[in-house]
Amino acid sequence: MKIVIVLFVAVLFLTLYIYVKPSTYQEKVLKDITNMTIKSSSFIDGGQLPKKYSCDGNKINPPLEFSNIPQRTKSLALIVEDPDAPQSSYAPDGVWVHWLVWNIDPKKNKIEEGEIGFGVVGSNSSGKQQYYPPCPPGGEHRYIFKLYALDIILDFLAGGNKTELLKAMDKHILDTAETFGRYTR
Repeated sequence: MKIVIVLFVAVLFLTLYIYVKPSTYQEKVLKDITNMTIKSSSFIDGGQLPKKYSCDGNKINPPLEFSNIPQRTKSLALIVEDPDAPQSSYAPDGVWVHWLVWNIDPKKNKIEEGEIGFGVVGSNSSGKQQYYPPCPPGGEHRYIFKLYALDIILDFLAGGNKTELLKAMDKHILDTAETFGRYTR
């Protein structure tokens, strides 16, 4: 009986090793994770976005700072979205995309307030290739700023949407970081 139990345990561990063992690519990615961060000097994580970055203010992007970018990073991508948006023809899944930028130079460790021209810009939910400021129709909304470190420079033209960007980034993400701010009208 003990032999059967030992054999069963050995087969179980062998099966887990074969089927759960990370791929070579995953092992390389795991070795490269550096706890990348994104933050803003204009709001704390989870805090209130200042009015000047909204549709009620100057309609400009807040300053952002990046740190601990993985060494093998060839480009960065940024997605800013509101997961609290009401479903509409512009946001059928209830997520409003405010800003898409990719092929950001990984040596760039910050985006200045109102800065443009530092990467390839995609189409936001309104169909425009620009930062779309927070402008919730009612109540408090969260605005998530998500940074991606990529192991490639994307061969992807300006104007693409979030779905296309995520597909282009698939299997090329070395690390991610996010912060969010809130805004209420």
